[in-house]
This record gives sequence, C-alpha cells and structure tokens, in this order.
Amino acid sequence: MNRQQIDALVKEMNVDTATGPVDARVQQIIVRLLGDFFQAIEDLDISQTELWKGLEYFTDAGQANELGLLAAGLGLEHYLDLRADEADAKAGITGGTPRTIEGPLYVAGAPESVGFTRMDDGSETDKIPTLFIEGTVTDTEGNLIEGAKVEIWHANSLGNYSFFDKSQSDFNLRRTVLSDTAGQYVAQTTMPVGYGCPPQGTTQFVLDKLGRHGNRPSHVHYFVSAPGYRKLTTQFNIEGDKYLWDDFAFATREGLVATAEDVTDEAEIARRGLDKAFKHIQFNIELVKDAATAPSTEVERRRASA
Repeated sequence: MNRQQIDALVKEMNVDTATGPVDARVQQIIVRLLGDFFQAIEDLDISQTELWKGLEYFTDAGQANELGLLAAGLGLEHYLDLRADEADAKAGITGGTPRTIEGPLYVAGAPESVGFTRMDDGSETDKIPTLFIEGTVTDTEGNLIEGAKVEIWHANSLGNYSFFDKSQSDFNLRRTVLSDTAGQYVAQTTMPVGYGCPPQGTTQFVLDKLGRHGNRPSHVHYFVSAPGYRKLTTQFNIEGDKYLWDDFAFATREGLVATAEDVTDEAEIARRGLDKAFKHIQFNIELVKDAATAPSTEVERRRASA
C-alpha cells in the first residue's frame, strides 16, 4: 500500500466506525501512530512473526515493569527533555539548573525535614564512604528561596533502590528536605554507585540486539519545587565514573556533573559527627520563576507511593 491507501484504511477502521462519544485527542494520536506504523511495516517488510514477537515482547516488558526503563534506554525520555528545552527557548525562558530524565524509580512519600536530612539507614556505613550533599536553592537572579521542596533519591552500594529492592528498609536513600531560611539544604547519605539493567531483563534484551550496554554512572536524582517557581526534574552524575559520558539513559548533561571531594580534615570530620574521612558534593539549584505563558513542567505519570 502507499501512504494514501494506508491513511484511508486507518480512517475507515478507527474513525468511520465510531458510534458513540469520541475522545478527539486519543483518536488523533492513534490514527497518526497507526498510519506511521503501517507505513513502517510496508517500508521494512515486517513479517507477521516479527510483529507478533514484538507484541509478545511488550507484554513481557510490562509484566516485568521495565517499560519505564526501556523508555530511558531507547532515548525517549531524553528526547522529551530536548523538546521541553526547545519549548522553553521559544517561550523566552532561560537559565536555571538544567533538566534531565526522571527515570522509573521515584517513590512518593519520603520522610520530610527542614534544612538537614540523613538519607541512609546506617546499614552500609562500613562498606562505602559517607557522603554529604549540600547546596543552596536560589532563583535565576540569585535570590535565596526558603522552603523549597528538595526530593532526593539514589541507589545503594549494589546499585539497587529501596521499595523496588525489598531487602532495604523503607525509604532508605530517599528523603525530602525543605531549604532553610538561608536557602540551604544538607543531605547526609552514602556514596551512590551506578547500576546496570537486569542482565536477563527485557530492556537489556533489546540493548543486546542493538549492541549496546545498559549501564548508568553513579548519580543522584532530584525533584525541586517551590510556590511561584517551575518544578525541576534533574539529577547529577558523578565525575570519575567510567560511564559518565556513556550513560545508557542519556541523562548526563553539561551543568549536571558533580565532583565528590575527599574531606580528611580532622576538625571538619569531627564537626560532622564522624570518625573517619568522608566525601562532599556541592550541588546548588537554580529555579526559574513561573509564568502564565510558560510550558508546564508537571508530568502526570504513574509513580510508586509508599
């Protein structure tokens, strides 16, 4: 079939058959995607076996809860970030901490505190270094923002996330800290490590077919929000990781690379209430003021909650 015949067929099956109320937006999207997909079947001569194996794959990926991971691994999330950047530019919105992907592992409801939080449950303090992450939350003009909601989450020393990894305590390495009167936040935690897709999982299966690895560098995720400001979804990747600029999820961006400094000064160690050297990362956050004409930064998607 040529494209004109394909479009006529899709319309006949999915528009002309309507006998009740229609969601025009859903109809518009389905008609377009089906037309493009049918054209791909023609152009690539996709066989019936290949089609049904593809559908079986998506069934398996859904049952494994890996579709969110696949979206990151194939670059879909990164592409949406690039589109959002372009929409901001067209609306005249500039500055602020860069956005990057959310990923599939956020969990709502983490314990909340003001100014300071300890994220880890102490189970790994003998295995990996303690890390202090701190910074200030300001607007694009440098004004401090008090009460900004800074949600932080990252993996443990095995690259696993609490809630999804049932061996960890509830909300381990997940916290919400509100910036204090000086616009500051401090999080005491442990050094995160990167992770790889489950080796026998559905995402790695596709990556193997593409000749790609499924590894991420060590990183820390953020949601940052405050009244009157645009919500920021971001993360920093840590300097020195072998996958820093080879992130399978394409999340590393300029301005989002953090350096973990070694702190060995005995006075500073004692001030932090520790008995050995630790790591320190400074990650300041710059929020952009909201405007009626600004594209929304809120993304509605199913997220875990505990």
